[in-house]
Parts: sequence; C-alpha cells; structure tokens
Amino acid sequence: MDRDELGAWLRLATTKGIGNQAARKLLAAFGLPAGIFAQPEAVLGQWVTPRQAQALSTPPAEWPDLLEKTWQWLQATDTPEGVARDIITLGDRRFPQRMLDTEDPPLMLYVMGAQALVQGTPFSEGQCLAVVGSRNPTAQGADNAYQFAKALRAAGLTIVSGLALGVDAAAHEGALADVVPGDGSEQAATIAIVGTGLDRVYPSKHLALAHRIARHGLLVSEYPLGTPPLAGNFPKRNRIISGLSQGTLVVEAALASGSLITARMASEQGREVFAIPGSIHAPQSRGCHALIKQGAKLVESAQDVLEECRWSAAPRSPEAVAGEAPPVAAESPLLQAMGYDPVGLDALVSRTGLDTASLQVQLLELELDGAIARLPGALFQRMGRG
Repeated sequence: MDRDELGAWLRLATTKGIGNQAARKLLAAFGLPAGIFAQPEAVLGQWVTPRQAQALSTPPAEWPDLLEKTWQWLQATDTPEGVARDIITLGDRRFPQRMLDTEDPPLMLYVMGAQALVQGTPFSEGQCLAVVGSRNPTAQGADNAYQFAKALRAAGLTIVSGLALGVDAAAHEGALADVVPGDGSEQAATIAIVGTGLDRVYPSKHLALAHRIARHGLLVSEYPLGTPPLAGNFPKRNRIISGLSQGTLVVEAALASGSLITARMASEQGREVFAIPGSIHAPQSRGCHALIKQGAKLVESAQDVLEECRWSAAPRSPEAVAGEAPPVAAESPLLQAMGYDPVGLDALVSRTGLDTASLQVQLLELELDGAIARLPGALFQRMGRG
C-alpha cells in the first residue's frame, strides 16, 4: 500500500473509542478507510455513536508520528537477507481466512518473516496447530512442548505460539529444531503471535529466538509499532493464536492461566482443543485436567493429534515421539523407583536402599543422559515415559 492508504488505516486503528467492531461496520458501509474519513460527521453518526463520529472527524494527536515511524519501518533496508516486513489489512487477499471466520478479526496485522511467506500466499493457509502452556513449566512440560512441536512440524504442520517464556519458547524451538536453511519451504516452521509492537521483542531474552523465527517463519502482531508489553494485550492476542490454528494443544497450565483463555477461545471458534495429562500433584497439570473433564482430547503423543484431526503426515514422518526417553536410561531401576512425580533425595534413598553417595552418582548419570531433570528445591523428575 502507499503512504496515504497506510495513513488512513493507522488513523482508523488508533482513533480512540473506535474498536474493531465499529471499524468493521464502517468499512462495510464505506469501503476503505479513506472512504470513511471522506464522510461528514453527520453521515458517520448514522453508523456509530455521536461520540465516535466526532472522534473520527479529528486525527489522533499521535497519528502523524506513528505514520512516519511505520512507513520508515516498512521501507527499512537493514533487515537480514531473506526477511521482509509488511502490513496485511482486513480485506487483503493475504489476510488469513481462518481469522476472517472468527468473531473479532484484527484490522491490521504487522508481519515480519521469511520473504516468501510474507509476500506470497496467506501465511496460515497450511495446517497450523497452536501449542501453548505455562510460563513456568516443569522440566517434563518444557520437554513435552519441544518434542511435540518437533514431531508435528516434521509431519508438515506449522506451530503457532506466543513467544512467551516456558512452553511457548519450547514449542518454537521444537518447530525450528530440524529446519534446513535455504530449503525453499513454502510453509512457515512456526508463527509467533506477540503482544507488543514488532519493533521490540518481549521478553528480551528471546531476541535470538525471534530472529530465528523471522528467518524460518513469521512474527505477527496486531499492535502498532512502539506498543510496550501491556498486561491486557496478551490475553487479547490469544484469539489470534487460536484463530490462525485448526487446533490448540495445551501442554501445561494452572487453573488461572492465559493458556486456558486460548483454549476457551479455540473452543468458541469451533477448533479442536487437545491437552496433555500430567501428575495429579503438579499445579501445572490442573488446567489440562480441567480441560479434559470439559471435553478436550487427551493426547499422549503427536500421532494422537494427527489422527484426531485426520491430518496426514508429510513424507518425512516424525522422527521423535514426544515423551520418549533414551532406551539405555529406560532400563535403570532407579528410574522405576522415581515414578513420574518430582521426588527428593531422602525419598529415593528410602525407595532404593542406596546410600546417598551412590545415589547421587546414578542421578548425575541419568541427568547427563537427559533421562531426568534437576528441579528447584533439591528435587528430581523423570523425563519421558521410559
């Protein structure tokens, strides 16, 4: 789009008191945003409230600076090779159809990522699965997110998540694990829906991860450049995570969790909801168990997701089934004594009859094999099914 068209869209999106619903009503009546602003206040008042009509008649004070900043962002030449930036507006042929099928599609989507994905076909045209969960997962939860995402990506799916700490980051990492640079793929490995403007990364520790996603997938936001990480933006962006996806997999979630908001939105949008069960003693599992009681599909492997959605695997079938432990570690009697809940050293001494020194040696070996994880509070947890 040219600068004037961009300016009209930004003005509509940033006019105070004009939400997505009112904006869509006006667009349906007058076409493009420029057509809205060509109308006298009295005409606009036939479609929106008098206060909204008055607000539309005066450009927001911050609008000129935002337009300049956004135009410069789009024209920038300092992006890495193969990475492009664009803004996809409601009605653009590239606007995701799945989002159009939801009750509250955003007016604008800021997009940054692999050039072929940004400038080509709608970026969620393929099979997409949202993977969400706790920002403070257990070691097993983080590994489940990574392994499920890796296996599902190998089966040809695009993994959608929110770039947050914990499960989100593990899911993005799993989707990127087997990416081959320059493979010419026409489908994103992973899509990150963020709650800030695309000119910043939150949390900042995910800067390198965001750069990798931009090379092999997409970063997407509905928020204008410069938008900070405001608490209210993250629950709102969850409707895009679920809306772009044919299903949502919840890996771990407490009962009061943003992931449950995403799952609820997915259900309301008519999408599949999946949940991985966990320990009855883990707070991070209670949200998943609640979802399963409410009708979410219980899954134990990536294949369960593929079969439930009747998705056919790509020619390269999943190389790793989520939750599997190294065969050599699975034979360990110590693993059998551990069970699957976090356990302390004293309890293991009691269960195994080993002295503390011998037990610590075996625990270290299992930890190095990736069969167990060391948790805060001097606890240990078995990884995978063993």
